Amino acid sequence: MNGMNPKADFYFEKDKAWSKETEKLRKIILDCGLTEEVKWGCPCYQYEGSNIVLIHTFKEYCAVLFFKGALLNDPEGILIQQTENVQAQRQIRYTNIKEIKERTLKSYVYEAIEVEKAGLKVPLKKTKEYPVPEEFQSQLNKKPALKKAFEALTPGRQRGYLLYFSQAKQAKTREARIEKYMPQILAGKGLED
Repeated sequence: MNGMNPKADFYFEKDKAWSKETEKLRKIILDCGLTEEVKWGCPCYQYEGSNIVLIHTFKEYCAVLFFKGALLNDPEGILIQQTENVQAQRQIRYTNIKEIKERTLKSYVYEAIEVEKAGLKVPLKKTKEYPVPEEFQSQLNKKPALKKAFEALTPGRQRGYLLYFSQAKQAKTREARIEKYMPQILAGKGLED
């Protein structure tokens, strides 16, 4: 296999449950002329330094994640949006080696490369389009330092907090989450920092 990066070998050796599938995915993707790197602890495949696709495994399946998958045509109907809040990425999931069709996967990878070459960008929802839970808005109104700190966060960090706070069904839970993360927001950190 041309273009294999020895730094990625550990990934294909660690998960015995999906080793045949991930090795096949690796071979197919490398055959498309991409460079293999390791990012986020997974094999990541790039075109001229831009992330195109990533291989990752889960308990129930292994998957190929396309970073700009929302821009790809999906004639086979196999691209999956992991959650409603995922804007750009899409996965193709596999539960056994027989499901991996080389020609199909290559066509998606080649299209993803063309999307990158064309410089296309996924139009992302703006932070102001996300609802601000009233409990958080109340805190922002009461505490100018919190409002300033929240507005200074990157849009991705702001969205992370808004989504996390909004997911709670009960006001009491939303209040507890907000209270817990206020020091982190004031410190300029994101939800996962």
